[in-house]
Amino acid sequence: MSTGDRVRYLYLAYFSKPKRDRILFRAIGSRPTRKILEIGLGSAQRTLRLIDLAARASGDPVRYAAIDLFEARAAGRGECLSLKEAHCLFKSSKAHVQLIPGDPALTLRRSANSLQNMDLVIVNHENPAEWLGEGWFYLPRMLHEASKVYFDQPTAETPVLVPRAEIETRAAGCRPRRAA
Repeated sequence: MSTGDRVRYLYLAYFSKPKRDRILFRAIGSRPTRKILEIGLGSAQRTLRLIDLAARASGDPVRYAAIDLFEARAAGRGECLSLKEAHCLFKSSKAHVQLIPGDPALTLRRSANSLQNMDLVIVNHENPAEWLGEGWFYLPRMLHEASKVYFDQPTAETPVLVPRAEIETRAAGCRPRRAA
């Protein structure tokens, strides 16, 4: 990383606003992050900063995927980007962006095999454990041994790092039901 990139990282990791996002910037700075998955699109500004920081820190192109309800989100529930607006916004990031509309549990089932070896997973929701539902079963196959998963709840002070053991336990208890 160049000196300018280091200064930008230090600013984002220790002085940026809102304060709650700093832990995510530190996660990117702690090890090279080339693949980011966001379940429930959070702040578009934060996402652009995450992608930019990951690209500068790793020196490689970043793959960013987002699973969100987009237009299907209930009115009045946080900021809502349409799929088209999000696509236009993230196009400028020079990352390989994949936007996947739909309910997280169903969408994870559908796309888990194409979203493997994610370095950073961020789940944005008031109650992420319930929101993922049967999606927990598919989450471990999307991770590698050094992956980090954060729950970013609007009511919490900062995003919470979810231990790998908890992910495995929840995945074991959420086997999807198969039709006869």
